[in-house]
Amino acid sequence: MAGHPQFSNFILLQLTVAPVDTGAGALASLPVRFANFCEQSTLPLTLHRVAWSTPTQTAYCYARLVTPARLPAEALTPMVDWWAAEGSGFSTVRVSRLETVFEAAGRSAGASAVFHYAVEMDPEEGWMPEISRWYDEEHMPGLAAVEGCILALRLLNHDHGPLSLACYDLVTDKALTSPPWLAVRGTAWSDITRPHFTNTIRTMFDTKA
Repeated sequence: MAGHPQFSNFILLQLTVAPVDTGAGALASLPVRFANFCEQSTLPLTLHRVAWSTPTQTAYCYARLVTPARLPAEALTPMVDWWAAEGSGFSTVRVSRLETVFEAAGRSAGASAVFHYAVEMDPEEGWMPEISRWYDEEHMPGLAAVEGCILALRLLNHDHGPLSLACYDLVTDKALTSPPWLAVRGTAWSDITRPHFTNTIRTMFDTKA
């Protein structure tokens, strides 16, 4: 973890199901356990999203800080300890500070999220300013405007990479293959920036809370 304070809007909990667990038992109790985690935290947190990927057997749980603040890495230690004690059924526990760099309500804002799509990447050296400008000015606003997108959010992960986490709450996973979504992905500017993504991870999650 980075040792100096980082401005944080969210806490991200990443869990991998233990090999001895089928996933069903751990997953069924996860929303309740994560809600309890938010309630007992010394940092005022509200549950934002619990999402689960069956192919990777991983959960991404987001908690929003009631008051965004600069947090030292040491602030995460009690959280890791809590999950070490309470997170039976999961083998990997990672807790990270996330900073919001873009947030926009989607065209389908107010609908219930059924899917959560995340794109994580590290920018190639020297390309962060251009990629950030592309995300902020074209890509994220464009995808937010697509029917089926509820929320478009991009965050910087200050503890466990990749650095950039762009995520979208969706009504349907078919939004990703719709002509408007593909049109946003297929712009000339996209063709310039996307080859400079490294360590890219794309995951479609089901939402659990």
